[in-house]
Amino acid sequence: MVAEVGASNALELGAWPRNATVAVAISVDVDNETLVLSRGMDGPGLLSQGQYGARVGLPRVLETLRRHSVPATFFYPVVSTELDPAGLAAVRADGHEIGLHGWIHEKCGDLTAGQERELALRSAEAMEVAAGARPVGLRTPYWDFTAHTLPIIRELGLEYDSSLMADDQPYELLHRDEATGVTEVPVSWIRDDAPYFPDDALGKQVLAPHEVLRIWQDEFDAAYAEGGLFTLALHPHIIGHRSRIKVLRELLAYIAARPGVWFTTHADVARHAVAQRARPAG
Repeated sequence: MVAEVGASNALELGAWPRNATVAVAISVDVDNETLVLSRGMDGPGLLSQGQYGARVGLPRVLETLRRHSVPATFFYPVVSTELDPAGLAAVRADGHEIGLHGWIHEKCGDLTAGQERELALRSAEAMEVAAGARPVGLRTPYWDFTAHTLPIIRELGLEYDSSLMADDQPYELLHRDEATGVTEVPVSWIRDDAPYFPDDALGKQVLAPHEVLRIWQDEFDAAYAEGGLFTLALHPHIIGHRSRIKVLRELLAYIAARPGVWFTTHADVARHAVAQRARPAG
């Protein structure tokens, strides 16, 4: 399994468009009720936690991004688009990228190879209709990337994945040591709201919101100093609460105050990485 999916050709540090110092790619996983439904649960109390994301969290996230003119990538399970079509319409109206995030936030590792492929193909077709354009990128639910996922990505003709963690910079995915042309826009649990603010009633909030802000600011500062990529993965039902959306607002203001920041989508990061790989050496 170690050799099944590999990493190659990480993007050179500092190689950003318009001589930017750092690239900043914000993403939003619009899970809402699918986290509960995918586990076979349907209690009103649990579902209401996801409904908060659609009713309150998503509008707050969109308003915050709009305030700073920040483009973002929204990864959608298909079922989320069906449960909250108005939210999807708002995301589309603001011009954000929309990517794939499974059918109902299923855990790919629990599926057979055939089931994973069938759901992925169905998801891509459904999202093309819902989003008005065929998505070019995938974030697997739970970031659960199996031995079958990369061949499915290639079959779908996707340009990038954003589920793996082998680098801080974008890199090319290898399949059994073969170059695939698929770019990984890497994620990290450090730059994700879920570990800090568990949505499980039995979970424990480890840090206060402003302690999380400090971590994310430090991560950005390091990316800025080295000329790298800063990514952030958010969830409306998590970051959308009042004390937490304040953190996002302060973080974006902090980033926007620095010169040479390229706010961009995951798709544009991936396309830039491909263009850089295609440049002749020297």
